[in-house]
Amino acid sequence: MEYQIRQARITDIDRLAAIGRRTMPGSGSGSLDAADLLRQLVYLPNASLLVAETRREIVGGALLVLRPSVTAGGYVGTVDFLVVAPDHDADRVTEALLEELLRSAGNKGCSTVEAAQPTDPASLARLERAGFAPAGPTLRRPLAAAGSTRRP
Repeated sequence: MEYQIRQARITDIDRLAAIGRRTMPGSGSGSLDAADLLRQLVYLPNASLLVAETRREIVGGALLVLRPSVTAGGYVGTVDFLVVAPDHDADRVTEALLEELLRSAGNKGCSTVEAAQPTDPASLARLERAGFAPAGPTLRRPLAAAGSTRRP
């Protein structure tokens, strides 16, 4: 099965939030509904909300949020949300989403991308295969910003 990665649209949010509710523990808590928050993030320049689809069906998504950091020497991207529908290949969907998130982070000037360290060993292995390494309570992957000569 071929998975296409693209920027999320407002019309994708309900499906993406439904996948998140089923696969992320505690995703129903908080002051804002997940779908409402994701709708706000679709158009923000300091966030990249991506979806994975196959046969015009949304099967996963990921959110990269940027913050400036003096100590990191540029922006730090945080993988805040990464979900895959349970009936799809989590390895392939995650790999495709992370590849596009890392490309986007480099294009936006990120020097590093971080992700919370998952408790699930399979999820941890997927992030490690993408180049993330433990750094305290998070996983971190250095990047070279687009157009720079420095390589991670």
